[in-house]
Amino acid sequence: MEDVRVRRVVQTEDLSNVEFETSEDVEVLPTFDSMGLREELLRGIYAYGFEKPSAIQQRSIKPIVKGRDVIAQAQSGTGKTATFSIAILQSLDTTVRESQVLCLSPTRELATQIQKVILALGDFMNVQCHACIGGTNLGEDIRKLDYGQHVVSGTPGRVFDMIRRRVLRTRSIKMLVLDEADEMLNKGFKEQIYDVYRYLPPATQVVLISATLPHEILEMTSKFMTDPIRILVKRDELTLEGIKQFFVAVEREEWKFDTLCDLYDTLTITQAVIFCNTKRKVDWLTEKMREANFTVSSMHGDMPQKERDAIMKEFRSGQSRVLITTDVWARGIDVQQVSLVINYDLPNNRELYIHRIGRSGRFGRKGVAINFVKSDDIRILRDIEQYYSTQIDEMPMNVADLI
Repeated sequence: MEDVRVRRVVQTEDLSNVEFETSEDVEVLPTFDSMGLREELLRGIYAYGFEKPSAIQQRSIKPIVKGRDVIAQAQSGTGKTATFSIAILQSLDTTVRESQVLCLSPTRELATQIQKVILALGDFMNVQCHACIGGTNLGEDIRKLDYGQHVVSGTPGRVFDMIRRRVLRTRSIKMLVLDEADEMLNKGFKEQIYDVYRYLPPATQVVLISATLPHEILEMTSKFMTDPIRILVKRDELTLEGIKQFFVAVEREEWKFDTLCDLYDTLTITQAVIFCNTKRKVDWLTEKMREANFTVSSMHGDMPQKERDAIMKEFRSGQSRVLITTDVWARGIDVQQVSLVINYDLPNNRELYIHRIGRSGRFGRKGVAINFVKSDDIRILRDIEQYYSTQIDEMPMNVADLI
């Protein structure tokens, strides 16, 4: 019988100086090379632009690869998707074309994004990964699954439907990943997750990933996880040390535009993303910048998908250097060259702030975030500063040298 491990949960009165609260001593592997990953996966990791694993990756990849049940909690921008994607790819047997890993997400966008990350990291591995999501053609799903997919990334409803129709065969599944696990185990999805879980082989490994895991969710995990390792990352690891944050005081809304024009030359040194709070504001600012003869591209959720894809492609390839957008892109965009983010409007909540500034300085690269702050925004800015125990200073004159 397996020895019962002693739970070592760090409990101190003040958790602020304890970087990790983990349920047992977890080895910290400082480089991807030290993780014992297969050569073609390492190639994919470096080709994707990763250099050094983030805190959550240093601690979680190995236990997942070893087959342990894992609960990993880390904030946005710390590389959670890549954490489980790398572990999944390391665990696959690509010589057989059978579904071995099932990854469930609360939204179609997230399921598709995970599929893209797995395909990109597994670029040299000949891996088959299908996004199985609602709102798409059933026949196409059936055709893809019939062909054989090593990894299925999907939303619970459609995935369960495919299992029930016996199109998605579960006999070779060895790992179930729940991304945004707290949302997945909430009222809406809970039943569907259990439905899917019932069809999986009894020894299936379970991995839970989320930024927030309330107590009642953690209690629930005992029903379907075996002796899980719990890995938590503290909130202030989050503001991503490589990103310098500044503010520019603007007395009136109208002054923001002139400030942006003054900064334009700085923006185009690398690539920049400018965030506005509404689609209308994105359209207005784009038009105004173009009238003033500045080259910018823009994107928001009301544009047709084809147009969004084209703009994204242009921006990724570096053909366009300044992108004006809304929060619909605060979570998804991962463009390595972006090293400047401008909050033309301060975001409506603290979480979004981290998502936005996390578009620059991905994975500890250097980045700069500049916040345009009207006098009535100062309070919000100070609140953000306090919440993440970080510092946002007045923008220096030589900001171009910092990028």
